[in-house]
Amino acid sequence: MSSDRLTPAEASARTLELCRIAPVIPVITVHDAAHARPLAEALIDGGLPVLEVTLRTPAALEAISIMAEVAGGYVGAGTLLTPDDVMRAKAAGATFGVSPGSTDRLLDAVAAEGLPTLPGAATATEAMRLLDRGYTTQKFFPAEAAGGASALKAIGAPIPQITFCPTGGIGPGNVRDYLTLANVACVGGSWVCPNDLIAAGDWAAIVNIARTASVLVR
Repeated sequence: MSSDRLTPAEASARTLELCRIAPVIPVITVHDAAHARPLAEALIDGGLPVLEVTLRTPAALEAISIMAEVAGGYVGAGTLLTPDDVMRAKAAGATFGVSPGSTDRLLDAVAAEGLPTLPGAATATEAMRLLDRGYTTQKFFPAEAAGGASALKAIGAPIPQITFCPTGGIGPGNVRDYLTLANVACVGGSWVCPNDLIAAGDWAAIVNIARTASVLVR
């Protein structure tokens, strides 16, 4: 365990800073670590420097290590489920984490490891439990399945002190619905780095998509 413990308030302050850098955090699934560097470079060049690599493939940790070396980027690990995920992600070079939900064991681990993390919530009760622990910056997931922008707006009315990064089912057709909400700092989305373009190595196309997303108005 790291000796650099992190309070929930400190974690939320750091993740909020990251969320405010760009309107979209690319949610990336890497199947081949050879794609990691050019993909990171394309997204950063397109104006989306905060990158979430999901821990859903065998190549994910190596991809994080490679992307962490690319200048101008902030690389995090998504799909954190267990304390072991937290330790492996930080050892690979992740500077922040993202989880689909939250458990006491996971929150204790990210605090102990000093890894700023966006813990996931899908309901007002889950958001309030995280707020009780001091997390004022949270992930709203799965955004569309949990009621979409209208649900998040409704949650924000009685709990305005929480700022969210909604993720799940967000794309060009509905992203503005989320970014116009007062309690949204940014969104997470995979549409800015489609798997078919990654497999084809079409980095120029990904740069163009990222540039379009980077100028979305919040």
